[in-house]
Amino acid sequence: MALSLSEAVALLAALAVFLLLLICMIAYVTAVKMPNLHRHEEEKFFVNAEGRKEAVPSIHDPPTKELSVVVPSYNEEDRLPLMMDEALDYLEKRQKRDPSFTYEVIVVNDGSKDQTEKVAMKYCEKYGSDKVRVLSLVKNRGKGGAVRMGVLSSRGKKILMADADGATKFADIEKVEEGLKNLQPWPNQMAISCGSRAHLEKDSIAKRSYFRTLLMHGFHFLVWFLCVKEIRDTQCGFKLLTREAALRTFSTLHIERWAFDVELLYIAQRLRIPIAEVAVNWTEIEVISDDSVSGPAGAGCSSKRQTSPFDSCELTTSLKNDLPPGG
Repeated sequence: MALSLSEAVALLAALAVFLLLLICMIAYVTAVKMPNLHRHEEEKFFVNAEGRKEAVPSIHDPPTKELSVVVPSYNEEDRLPLMMDEALDYLEKRQKRDPSFTYEVIVVNDGSKDQTEKVAMKYCEKYGSDKVRVLSLVKNRGKGGAVRMGVLSSRGKKILMADADGATKFADIEKVEEGLKNLQPWPNQMAISCGSRAHLEKDSIAKRSYFRTLLMHGFHFLVWFLCVKEIRDTQCGFKLLTREAALRTFSTLHIERWAFDVELLYIAQRLRIPIAEVAVNWTEIEVISDDSVSGPAGAGCSSKRQTSPFDSCELTTSLKNDLPPGG
């Protein structure tokens, strides 16, 4: 049954209030008074291709690579190989074309319960630990915490965040690099270029229910109203930062789980770091979970499905997977 205009406005307002309360709850549960920069003793080392422990570098050290790619991974044994194959194929070809281009890929195993670490180590053994490193966290920190640990252990002049599902075509790094270049001159060597799926929103709306469309717009309005006004897609996991920008933002980040991207960009705006938003190719990737998502927004979401970049099922699943144990 179609809703009247007044009913639709009332429903949107109710959803906005619900989302505001939900965001406040998540921020309260996951945020800490001071940024969590502590490393467990085991996290101060990574295992190289020969099986020996080596101390992790620090972002405070001078850079020795052109690019660091940080891949947060939690239970990604099935999807990680596709992403790594595509990324490393691109990076190796680029290095052959330009020998001065150097890179590293840091897979951050965020307390996975499956074979993610073992899968990632195979790439370390194949390409060498100078190019591929696996940083294993003692316990699950959440995506934001995993990205932070990888960033703080990186050696690149530029640092790219990339999701383990490979939803964004890796070659689109050239687009976000161009976005970063167009921001020059960088104040204090700081700049951020964000991949964006906002150009896909119209097609996504056409495939989504009226309720989910209202939920999406409610979330976007709250992010715009409370935090980030210049970026339409804050949640895309494909972001390129200069080394100084990464140091300043991730050293200040409080939220380690869902919505850390929003705080990251909010911090960047407060620090007056220039930010570019660049359209990237995005592909629906199958999400496999142990059980179906329950609750109002998750009702009807199957345990094996494809995600849309503006899907409320995706949002609810993210919350479910990224809450602290017992949350």
